[in-house]
Amino acid sequence: MSFAIVTDTSANLPSPLLKQYALTVLPYSFYINGSEHVDLDAEDFDAAGFFAAMRAGVKVTTSQIPPQGYIDCFEPILKSGRDVLFVSMSSGISGSYNSACIAAGELRETYPGRAIRCVDTGTASLGEGLQVLRAAELREAGKSIDEAADFLTEESKRMCSIFTVDDLKYLRATGRLSGVATVVGTMLNIKPVLKGNENGQIVQAGKIRGRRQVIEDLAARFEANVVAPETQLVGVAHCDCRGDADMLIKLLHRSKPPKEILLVDYEPVTGSHIGPGSLALFFRGDDKVRCR
Repeated sequence: MSFAIVTDTSANLPSPLLKQYALTVLPYSFYINGSEHVDLDAEDFDAAGFFAAMRAGVKVTTSQIPPQGYIDCFEPILKSGRDVLFVSMSSGISGSYNSACIAAGELRETYPGRAIRCVDTGTASLGEGLQVLRAAELREAGKSIDEAADFLTEESKRMCSIFTVDDLKYLRATGRLSGVATVVGTMLNIKPVLKGNENGQIVQAGKIRGRRQVIEDLAARFEANVVAPETQLVGVAHCDCRGDADMLIKLLHRSKPPKEILLVDYEPVTGSHIGPGSLALFFRGDDKVRCR
């Protein structure tokens, strides 16, 4: 292979795809009652048990990957004579991308003959993962590391990430909503629609009353913003709400069916920030889709 593709567990890709495309994955850590955990194999993750524990009040905390973590991952690849393309979670929601850039800067001095490119996808979960898979396709097509990195940098502007949450308290805990909005929203069964903006930050895109209605809204936003769905692998991720995910998938086939849909349980780190019952949709739109 012309270059190695490295990502993090936030990309939320199933283990068979990681193996199929020979992808290297750095794990984020999460902590339950002070005990550190990592989850490198999505096939072994007990999503139902994890989110049930959160519903029962178990608090989960997370930490970003420090620069040394990236150095430890990248350096063996560089020593073997291969270049590194790192495809990252959004810098708008984590400092890990900047840590990767710091590590890359140090390693370029040690390995001046090797290329290291870091790409900020501006999103997380399958919004990130779909771009990782695109990088793998470009590599298989014979593209260089610079061609792949430049393509992904542009492609990230078109990746639409929209989601809703079942319980607003997790957004309050991460500072996404004010305390007043959280109380009122919970009492009135108001469900926020959130999205990744042009800076890779999570912003509110709407408020809908009722769970069924908010799922309908996600599907309507897909219909209004998707580009060439018949060519796309679309992503759906959920935090222990498989029935709602199935409903959304059915609605996506209503008028503009995608080529294929990848359905996954949210991995624990990103999932812990949005909480049980969250439902997300990822697809490619046009250059302005993040601004709408």
